[in-house]
Amino acid sequence: MALPALEAMVPGTRLLAATTQIQSQFPKRLAYIYAPNGKNMPDWTPQTADAGFALPRTLEPLAPLRDQFSVITGLTLDKARSHGDGGGDHARALASFLTGCQARKTDGANIRAGVSADQIAAEKIGKVTRFSSLELGCDRGAQAGNCDSGYSCSYSNNLAWKSEATPVAKEINPRLVFERLFASTDPAETKEAREKQDRYHNSILDFVMDDARRLESRLGSNDKAKLDEYLSSVRELERRIERAGQFAVEVPKYEKPSGIPAEYPEHLRLMYDMMALAFQGDLTRVATFLQANAGSNRPYPFIGVSAGHHDLSHHEGNNEKKEKIAQINRFHIEQFAYFLKKLNSIKEGEGTLLDNCLILYGSGISDGMAHNHDDLPILLAGRGGGTLNPGRHMIYKRETPLANLHLSLLDRMGVPADHIGDSTGRLQYI
Repeated sequence: MALPALEAMVPGTRLLAATTQIQSQFPKRLAYIYAPNGKNMPDWTPQTADAGFALPRTLEPLAPLRDQFSVITGLTLDKARSHGDGGGDHARALASFLTGCQARKTDGANIRAGVSADQIAAEKIGKVTRFSSLELGCDRGAQAGNCDSGYSCSYSNNLAWKSEATPVAKEINPRLVFERLFASTDPAETKEAREKQDRYHNSILDFVMDDARRLESRLGSNDKAKLDEYLSSVRELERRIERAGQFAVEVPKYEKPSGIPAEYPEHLRLMYDMMALAFQGDLTRVATFLQANAGSNRPYPFIGVSAGHHDLSHHEGNNEKKEKIAQINRFHIEQFAYFLKKLNSIKEGEGTLLDNCLILYGSGISDGMAHNHDDLPILLAGRGGGTLNPGRHMIYKRETPLANLHLSLLDRMGVPADHIGDSTGRLQYI
């Protein structure tokens, strides 16, 4: 019989240690969720530190789960600052959020950021699951062109980076995500149909590779380097397709999505459902979710906000605009709460799926008007198989790199790394 929340369950007690021993038998899952344009910080930041803090207005939808997440204050994304490169804070914030690296200011092919924390994890532990990682989003986005003050659209539209010059494109169609996760698992599908599908994928990849090799002889050195990176990503796709066929999975009792919903709230929840299904079936242990592209100017008429998100974030101290930003922030947290509740409803042994997750939610900008990149709005949810102590507001020394948190999470995933971007060490006491 499950116990109610007791004081003895507070992190650091002997009971937690006993629970950890049970939970550690299950795999840990790591997820990063990004919300653009910063927050209305007075409605986000708790007024007191450690446990027992009062939930600020924006975080109130998380009240039923308050012992399952922590708020982290004081972390900084220094490489999102200009450092002489002028405008482009939104693109830099997204590009550096998981890499800790300064994005090269270019709208050409010579993009450069860094390897993201999720891909470091995927490289080490991705071989034991059907998919090494899952990249999700809600907004379409170009991979070329100028999207933010001279910064390539690649920076504004991608959260995950396989290498310093290769972003990992996100999937925004929940139907395609479902089909990818559960391809070739329909018992009604014939062997011939599966083999035809495999031949179709392989023929496309062969065609792309042959075409690329013919093109290579006509390219300069920089373009040849870019082409080589592209071919590497194609080869990685080949390996993913081959590996996916080696894992048998059961199709869940979940109605396959029909496509991209017309309404944004439904779209968000479907993508959260896809991530939950992937974690529940152990199809992947690493995921990223870009709720909206960097600098998104999406309106939110379904909550009574008709103006664009980015425009409102430049509030110039206008209380009416700040109020609307707070409403948008709360809406996003409501959807995040939906995801956490879903994970918490899925049993794993004596605990839940959420108990075995490490989920970072946040933004690379704090106040949208000031384009601040310090005191970032960061939440950390889940118990990480007993390696995290949630339920607190933790305040770290100003200018502590966000990348230090990434290192700490990788440690708990069994993927130790020497450094990530501008990291200076690990966070203590998380």
